[in-house]
Amino acid sequence: MNDDDSLKPNHTQTKRVVIVAMSGNTIINFAGPADVFTHADKCLALSGSKNGYDVFVVSPTRNKKVMTQAGFEITTQYCAMDLNIPVDTLIVAGNDFQNLKKPEYEEFFNWLAAVNESNTRRIGSVCGGAFALAKAGILNGKKATTHWDLSEKLTREYPLVEVNSNPFYTNDGNIYTSGGVSSGIDLALALVEEDHGKDIAIRVARKLVFYLSRPGFQVQFASLLPVCESSSIAEKLNSWFSENLHESLDVVRMADHLNMSPRNFTRVFHKQTGLPPAKFIEKLRVETARKYLEDTNLSLESIAEKCGLGGLVSMRRTFLRHLMTTPSDYRRAFKTALKAPGANELI
Repeated sequence: MNDDDSLKPNHTQTKRVVIVAMSGNTIINFAGPADVFTHADKCLALSGSKNGYDVFVVSPTRNKKVMTQAGFEITTQYCAMDLNIPVDTLIVAGNDFQNLKKPEYEEFFNWLAAVNESNTRRIGSVCGGAFALAKAGILNGKKATTHWDLSEKLTREYPLVEVNSNPFYTNDGNIYTSGGVSSGIDLALALVEEDHGKDIAIRVARKLVFYLSRPGFQVQFASLLPVCESSSIAEKLNSWFSENLHESLDVVRMADHLNMSPRNFTRVFHKQTGLPPAKFIEKLRVETARKYLEDTNLSLESIAEKCGLGGLVSMRRTFLRHLMTTPSDYRRAFKTALKAPGANELI
């Protein structure tokens, strides 16, 4: 047990929040949740409540140093292993994946594997922190999310985890996981609301100029199309697809363009992209429409026509199926910043 008084168990209703800042991190992975809980503590104090939070950002290694992705080093007051005391909420923030195999992290992962419901009320992760929880066995048989770009890796390396990369955050019992970077703020706000109700959580969200419940899903940030080799059929057809996307593009027409039989074209295309030609084209139409919505003021009708998505009803249905949002809502959320309403006020 560390002799520092701040690490001794308290007998008030203050909740101890421990955020493990993994090295190689995007700073907001741990700074975002820390700011949510510290602001919540201030809001609770102003309201006369003593049931706030004690927030500790700690290192996973004994040297108490955390190298950030921005190139500067943070020295924390404690490392995780100093906290051999009951913890209310433990959050592992980020991961650069090299940490999983470094010998200096072995003690941390042994400590993490011993964390359970008897000594920690809630266990969470931000972004790649889910891999640390999975390595410690905490996510076995659990539903979990992580950054949309890491979901396949998490599924492949830890098949006992039920991965869903759509939500910004999710929970399974006392295990809470969140998606990429800013999703840690979404999760922290949800935990504050769980502890102290909606009014306090809204006050914190307003202070941070953030949604209490952010609209949308992570899928809206991810590319729908697979990465293809430069020699693949899809890459060879890329320019032709762009020029003819407004027209009907069936397998026979695509195969004819490359002087291939429809059957052989379909077989090779599926093998190289992981998608049937028709499904690939549908995703390509949505991806192209996204760019028009982000970068232009073209009407929804014009975009639907240019991308071969039919009318407004058809485009809306296709967007909901692939992105879980409507074209108009997508434009409001992702329109190029300098062209968005209110941008001139910043100049």
